[in-house]
Amino acid sequence: MKNSMNISLSPVLSDYELLDSGDFEKLERFGRYVTRRPEPQAIWHRSLTEEEWRRRADAAFLRDARSDERGVWRLKPQTPDRWTVGYDHAGMHLRMRMGLTSFKHVGIFPEQAANWNFIYDRCRALAGKGGRPRLLNLFAYTGGATLAARAAGAETTHVDSVRQVVTWARENMELSGLDGVRWIVEDAMKFVRREVRRGSRYDAIVLDPPAYGRGTDGEKWILEEHIGQMLACCAQLLSPDAGAFVVLNLYSMGLSAMLARTAVRQAFGTPADEQYGELYFEDPFSKQLPLGIYYRFTR
Repeated sequence: MKNSMNISLSPVLSDYELLDSGDFEKLERFGRYVTRRPEPQAIWHRSLTEEEWRRRADAAFLRDARSDERGVWRLKPQTPDRWTVGYDHAGMHLRMRMGLTSFKHVGIFPEQAANWNFIYDRCRALAGKGGRPRLLNLFAYTGGATLAARAAGAETTHVDSVRQVVTWARENMELSGLDGVRWIVEDAMKFVRREVRRGSRYDAIVLDPPAYGRGTDGEKWILEEHIGQMLACCAQLLSPDAGAFVVLNLYSMGLSAMLARTAVRQAFGTPADEQYGELYFEDPFSKQLPLGIYYRFTR
């Protein structure tokens, strides 16, 4: 073992700011506009007043009383329901479209910028050894990790079961001035099983699985039940060469970075270098809001 570090990461983005959090909500700035939406981990009290939240928020998510997940956005006059934000790191210049969805998501998880940096830097290092590294992005959503890999010159495969978000990711690719991504609209488990049968190999694998989901043909995904099998398949797909890497994100409340580390190590073995911990943002009032856990290793 060369290096094993438990580190919580909080990236810096010029187009993002956590303005306040508490009472199960968060107030965020994305580019020019401020959103207000539910956040189950913000168990403390807000620091700003309700009046200040209302004054600042350009768009507020109102949960449907009949659903725990769905709702509608209330917009101030002249507030668009979609706009563009940017992110830069080293030689990477990404542009991504924001969109206010009925599931409270906005099309970007800004805490993932810490992993975008890692993916870009590692893919650049692999490319520096000659050839084009191959990266597989599973449960890839609107493609932040895909864009980072492609910006670094990696041959990138983007897999998601929802055609609309794959279209959204393609739009983000074009906004970022990139091309050449391989788009796959399919259940992730079905895809990796087929890749194992084909004997495919990748130099990097990124997994961002939801707690629960459905595939293109109604396949059911339950994280706790299926993550072990998914990791076992990915272990057969990852190149054995030095420099190959894996990034795993988990958003389910109650799961820990130690759990992710143990599951990945069982599937892949002990790595040369690993990092794990929480992804978070801190608001101006020193409240640290955890937004998921990550585990990543390099052979």
